[in-house]
Formats: sequence, structure tokens, C-alpha cells
Amino acid sequence: MPDGRGDGIEAVLFDIDLTLLTSGGAGAAAWARAFEELHGRSVDTHEVTEPGMTDPEVARVALRALLGREPERREIAAAMSRYLAHLERAVAVSEGYAVMPGIEDLLERLAAEGILLGLTTGNVEAAAHIKLARAGLNRFFSCGGYGSDAADRAELTRCAVERAVRISAGSLEPGECVAVGDSPRDVAAAEAAGIRIVGVATGRQSVAELRGAGADWALETVAAGFPV
Repeated sequence: MPDGRGDGIEAVLFDIDLTLLTSGGAGAAAWARAFEELHGRSVDTHEVTEPGMTDPEVARVALRALLGREPERREIAAAMSRYLAHLERAVAVSEGYAVMPGIEDLLERLAAEGILLGLTTGNVEAAAHIKLARAGLNRFFSCGGYGSDAADRAELTRCAVERAVRISAGSLEPGECVAVGDSPRDVAAAEAAGIRIVGVATGRQSVAELRGAGADWALETVAAGFPV
């Protein structure tokens, strides 16, 4: 695993949940309301999903648990629509909402240094911006890859890299991008997309677990020796 500063990093692509911020359970609350509204009963998404799943995966897995069968396309679409309808309110009233340690200072510094900032997140694009808006973080990110681009994290990470290259008018090389995430799924997606990743132990995995998953750097928080 590399130590110290990373060479040739010109763009940083951040995961959102438990990397940039925690919504304090707002996402799970919005899903619960959506399922209750549509099906008359709910399911705790925390119990049936894994860290790093995309929103489309969450909808499919939770509906399968709720209905006892594979959901139909329109059932997934309806669940996503109602989830988004409830998410803004859930985020606004969440007492546990918080930006992760060191994030705001890091984003300010990287932006001032001319590093391109983007997102690589399992949230669909609308959900991503809702979650970031409460902390005023949308202003930092000029591009991204989202769960609305692909249910597969590797593919949405490739989308994020491709958009970063386009934003730079082609002057950015894909290998100059680095991802930041808190889960082994984030690590695997970055590896599949051919970019390096900073693992941060602000989610459910420890530094050792992120390092074992293959993170190029593994930190307690972004304030603990970020390589850019």
C-alpha cells in the first residue's frame, strides 16, 4: 500500500454515505415510509442490505424481502419515486445528520488547489444532491457517477471517471483520478474502474479491513494523512 502523498492525482471522487456525511438514518426512514405507503408494511433496509449497495440494489433487495419474490420493474420504480418524495423531509429533520470529520476543510483545500472534485455514489443523482444540500456541499462537485447510472458500483465509478475527463476537456487522464470510500464495495469498484482509492474508516469497516480489501491508502478519517 502506498505511503504518504499520491503522485499525479488531479481529481478526487467521493462516496457520500459514511464518507462525506451520515444522514443519521434519513435514507432508511424514507425507504420505510415509501414501502409503508405502497405496500402497507415496511422493512428495515439496514437489516437486509449491505454497505455500499446502490439505491436500485437497495430497492430490489428490500422489496424482495418485503414481498417474498422478485419485484417487478414498475414496483422498483414506484418505490424509488416514493423514496425520493420522502427523502428531503427525512434529511431535514434527522437529528443524526452530520458531515464526517475533516471533510469540509479537505474539500475547501482541494478546491482551492485546483483539484477536480466529483462523486462516485450508489445514491441516485437526485438523492445524492438532497443529502449534500443540507450541509451546503453540492457546490464542491462538478461531476459524478450515481446509482441512477448503473446498479453496479464499478460501472458507475467508470461513469464518474469518464465525466471527470469530459469536464477537464480531455486534459485529465483516468489514472489521475482517485476515489474515496468507506466500504470494501467502494474499494472493489475503484479497482475495477482502474483507479486508486483512499479507504476511510468512518463507516463500518476498520482501517485494517479496508487495507485488507485492497485500498491504496487506509485512514481513520480524511484528516489523517490524506494523500493529496
